[in-house]
Amino acid sequence: MPHVEWRGETGRVKWWTGEHHANGRKRYESKGGFTDEDLALQHGQDMEYEVRHGTHITNRDGAMLLADWLDAWYASLDLAHRSLVTYESAIRVHIKPFFKNKTVGDLGIMDHRALKKHLKAALPSENSRKSILNVFSMAMDDAVAAELRKTSPVERHRRRGKYTKKKRERKKDTDPTIIEALARNAHTVIGPAGYVFIWTMATTGMRPAELFGLTREFCYPTWPGSDLRLDPEESDRYAEDMERYGKGEGLMPAIRVERQCQYANRVLQFFPPKYESYRSLVIPPFLADLLERLLKEHSFDTVFCTPTGGNLRSTNFNYRYWRQIADGTKAGEGARPTGDRSALPAVPAFAGKRLYLVRHSAKAWLDEDGHSRFAVETRMGHEVPGVEGVYSSVTVPMEQAIMKSLQDRWESVPGRLGDAIWG
Repeated sequence: MPHVEWRGETGRVKWWTGEHHANGRKRYESKGGFTDEDLALQHGQDMEYEVRHGTHITNRDGAMLLADWLDAWYASLDLAHRSLVTYESAIRVHIKPFFKNKTVGDLGIMDHRALKKHLKAALPSENSRKSILNVFSMAMDDAVAAELRKTSPVERHRRRGKYTKKKRERKKDTDPTIIEALARNAHTVIGPAGYVFIWTMATTGMRPAELFGLTREFCYPTWPGSDLRLDPEESDRYAEDMERYGKGEGLMPAIRVERQCQYANRVLQFFPPKYESYRSLVIPPFLADLLERLLKEHSFDTVFCTPTGGNLRSTNFNYRYWRQIADGTKAGEGARPTGDRSALPAVPAFAGKRLYLVRHSAKAWLDEDGHSRFAVETRMGHEVPGVEGVYSSVTVPMEQAIMKSLQDRWESVPGRLGDAIWG
């Protein structure tokens, strides 16, 4: 039974936690500040009810510093490299500083609202704010599962307040001549590798990090014969690739997406592609020719590199190169591996926009040309859910149709620089 002790004008109720100290004595907890003995006794009885039914959270557990819990929680995660980087940054830069010296048990709905308000003022990007709040939400859900709290302080399914329509990034139709304009600028800034880089992304839909990580052994014309064959369980796939892709009569030119290039501990390293979206991508004849010529021009292992062999990811590509390519520059401006300091015309459809939208354009082209949804999503590295994903497959006629439609788009561009780069 709980009992109440009075100290002056206020009372304190004590109850047994169901645990014992090392010396065998019962472990008690208490709560003070009561002015009504009946209310204090009722609180103690409620606590003992929770103890009996296994739902009680001890003061000792709830008093764990949030920072300590976040460290323990992060250490327990088994995620892809980029996810771990994102989580670590959210915890270190935003969540820990905002809740400094707070305990796990201290937090309530108002604290969650305060964090949302703080992030809205501090970060202009809605996606960045959502990412941080998702990390906090998952950490709090797991705190409940670890019996450090009864419920999560995260407010969900809230309908109060003014409705705000989600803003979508505005995109423009991307004609092949626009891609050619970007590729021409990339040739001026980076060299032939820049030109082929842009057209490769536009026709394959590869993610930037996948392009940065593309090496000779996974690129036409040497793949699939040069495949590293690191996974013994993939022997059937290796054999099928040799029958389907490559250079020669009856074979389709293709690229294999096996990895992406990301920084870890300040060193560029290879990681599995996002969502482990390993895939083989047929390429149109014009791109096969460009890639073969590019790889003959340099002897470096990385396909898309600077004239001295440096990986394009080794610098801040978006800031150093892409902004020049999309936004244009005046004569003499911009750092360029080629040394060419001539003026560049802006490409209005991509001025101020992300490089990633070139990948989006790749999907739009395939959709416009009426290709199979399953073939398109597979090519983009997406998993098709449900029965469609289980029963469908990408056939040779589907891949041949994709090659043809992409070749037609290339041939619709007048005065292509790619026809003259290597004479």
